Amino acid sequence: MLKAILASVLAAQALVQPAAAATTINVSTAAQLIAALKAVKPGDTIQLADGDYGDQFVATTSGTAAAPITLVGSAKAVLHDPKFKLGDTDCPSGQTGYGLWLQGANYWNLKGFSVTKSKKGIVLDGSSHVTIDGVSVHDIGYEGVHFRKSSSYGVIKNSTVTNTGQEEPGYGEGVYLGSANSNWSCYGATPSTPDASNYTQVLNNKIGPNVAAEGIDVKEGTHDGLISGNTLDGTGEKNQHDADSTMDIKGDKYTITGNTAKNAYLDTIQLHNVWGKTGCGNTFSKNTLTVTNKNGYGINATDQSQCTSSKAPNIIGASNKSTGGKGLSKTPTTPGV
Repeated sequence: MLKAILASVLAAQALVQPAAAATTINVSTAAQLIAALKAVKPGDTIQLADGDYGDQFVATTSGTAAAPITLVGSAKAVLHDPKFKLGDTDCPSGQTGYGLWLQGANYWNLKGFSVTKSKKGIVLDGSSHVTIDGVSVHDIGYEGVHFRKSSSYGVIKNSTVTNTGQEEPGYGEGVYLGSANSNWSCYGATPSTPDASNYTQVLNNKIGPNVAAEGIDVKEGTHDGLISGNTLDGTGEKNQHDADSTMDIKGDKYTITGNTAKNAYLDTIQLHNVWGKTGCGNTFSKNTLTVTNKNGYGINATDQSQCTSSKAPNIIGASNKSTGGKGLSKTPTTPGV
């Protein structure tokens, strides 16, 4: 009986023991970073020393809302992946030359460092509540930053994305939210439903020049994001795979406000219905747009017949300002927005 009571007391004490203290893991080599990504636990910080980090960097451990994991370094801490081999596949998985790849790694903070000379820059698959803050992504083969495979509640802010699409200009988006419906078999919530990378915020970033496709590409099936305070320069767009605007909005219920954009190949912002009744309920306000193509619009809302009262129409506020081209919009604007 005494042994049973003692065992019960010890078990109760174990339950109230404090969690292991968060630690800072200092790394200065690629091998150390790989080891740290495997060993990290909620609340930990991986501190990057300045230097070159060339290898395959994959994070699979999640933090928590109360104890996120942080990967931080200065812009002189440079990640790149030199190991891409032709024939590798990223559907549904496989190492594909990403500068940094988060796979099912929720609640991470990525701060300050650089990613370059990789097939893709930063890719999030099934990784929600990730904040990218003050990161530089440049000289990338395909897209710069991709929130994919139901990576929701993400934030990219105060970051710079330039020189993307160096291998495939038509897939050289700066910031990419969700997946095209043709890729939902790989990245959809189910093989026949949308990539639910929802509630993403794109805030106060500098995107371009030399982003070969759209600076910000919002895919069909995503919804309820915020795109605000960004500066986009479309210089260097290649107009491959219809990538001819600095922003392409195909999702639902996004707020696009207070952005500045110029030098798009055609229209500064485009709005599309490309799948089902998506591309509806978006609101555009207080954007400052410069159109350099004489045939372009500041905001070109195309294919709006799907946006019925049940889906909510798109709203292009009169507060948007556009110079050059054919004007702000070929569809009516809304006063007071």
